[in-house]
Amino acid sequence: MKFGMEAQMRMDQRMVLAPRMIQSMEILQLSILALQERIEQELNSNPVLEMTEPSNPEDIGPVDQQPRDDIGERVLVVDTDNDKAKDFERLNSLDDDYGDYMRQSGTFHRRGNNDEPDKKFEAISNTAAPPQSLHDYLTEQWQMVEAEDGIKKAGIAIIDYIDEKGYLAVRLEQLYNKDKADFTLDDLKQALQLVQKLEPMGVGARDLRECLLIQMAQNGNDMSFEQRLVSEHMDELLENHLPDIARKMNCSIEEINRAIERMSKLDTSPGLQIGGDHNHPIIADVIVQSADDSDDYSVRLADSSLPALRVNSYYAKMAKDAKVNEKTKTFLQNNIQSAQWIIDAIEQRKNTLLKVAGAVVKFQRDFFEKGQLYLKPLPMSKVADEVGVHLATVSRAVAGKYIQCSWGILPLRKFFSGGTEGAEGQEHSWEAIRGKLQQIIDAEDKSKPFSDDQIRKKLVEAGIENLARRTVAKYRKLLNIPSARFRKKY
Repeated sequence: MKFGMEAQMRMDQRMVLAPRMIQSMEILQLSILALQERIEQELNSNPVLEMTEPSNPEDIGPVDQQPRDDIGERVLVVDTDNDKAKDFERLNSLDDDYGDYMRQSGTFHRRGNNDEPDKKFEAISNTAAPPQSLHDYLTEQWQMVEAEDGIKKAGIAIIDYIDEKGYLAVRLEQLYNKDKADFTLDDLKQALQLVQKLEPMGVGARDLRECLLIQMAQNGNDMSFEQRLVSEHMDELLENHLPDIARKMNCSIEEINRAIERMSKLDTSPGLQIGGDHNHPIIADVIVQSADDSDDYSVRLADSSLPALRVNSYYAKMAKDAKVNEKTKTFLQNNIQSAQWIIDAIEQRKNTLLKVAGAVVKFQRDFFEKGQLYLKPLPMSKVADEVGVHLATVSRAVAGKYIQCSWGILPLRKFFSGGTEGAEGQEHSWEAIRGKLQQIIDAEDKSKPFSDDQIRKKLVEAGIENLARRTVAKYRKLLNIPSARFRKKY
């Protein structure tokens, strides 16, 4: 066996992402709300980064933000101390080494004012408390119910198994444990009757039939006909067999339709009234408006809520001063470089998003003028070629972004979809086809609704060919449109 050392050369290709490139991609993919949070994090963690306040006459004004030439490509952090406590301790001692210099060069303007209110504290104070859950809401009511001890314990067990929609998710026999003498099966039955009298009406039901019957029983109006309809013919009602029901109940279809109209005001998921999840706010990233003086469209970013960032001039001068010790200069230079990177990444995000949105408006002009039926197929590669960036860059630029136009606030990704070519060579996107399908069903005679094959023929008449019946059925299901049998009105 021979051991030795020798030098070898090997040529290969590798994709190495620099930290700056990774940060730019992360910033590009953030929505405007996420970007606001990221900027706040950077302001809290980087002492040399600050917001510009042009309305303040005491502002120093623009500073030299070109420390990159002096710093070069160095590591972004000095230490692995995640909370940067040592970094800020170092800053606290800077005045000892740099006080004479700053007294000669001018007044130092700090970023904050001690008299200003704490924005984070105000946000916490003005934040609404989390909504009360359905379980807590029912438990509070159950505590006020007067019943025997066994029934009270049985009621608590029942409430524990009521799902978010308000239905009892298990059978009573499953809740009864003969080895434990807390409550009996009869206690469970009595407790369920009491639970079903709690608010909201219909809670504690074991199926849809029972949920509707509970609400009709507690309704102040006479709903005896509806109660008979649901208790005796629920399955046929769900299958839309109204003529059979009318014959068995010896009534007219008009009476059944009126009963269905009254029952439509009942809640099939009463539990969602309590503690429902709130929709997350959506803020448009891009605003498209028609120009007043021409037929063109103006495209601008809705970034007025984003603060303008800059490198603090105090620390920028300190990093270049030869009198400052090398350890302090290294700390400042690393943070200045990190601050400049985040500023450049945000600026690059703005430019890329604006270019992508402009290309979308150019290719989808018919949509902005006429609506969804004129949305064309648009692959991301086409926009990437127009803008002059990589396909992945366009994908990141549109991820989670929204565009505001005369048709509402829409996902930017909505404008990128495949499609098919019509009889006369016209292109139709899948979104436009679904919109046309919805239009056909809205205009149909509900007494004779179209079948999927009839809808396909209507689409052919509209110039949309090459669609199979199963494709029409798939799009109909995606739009939550029932089949012709369930759409029929008697």
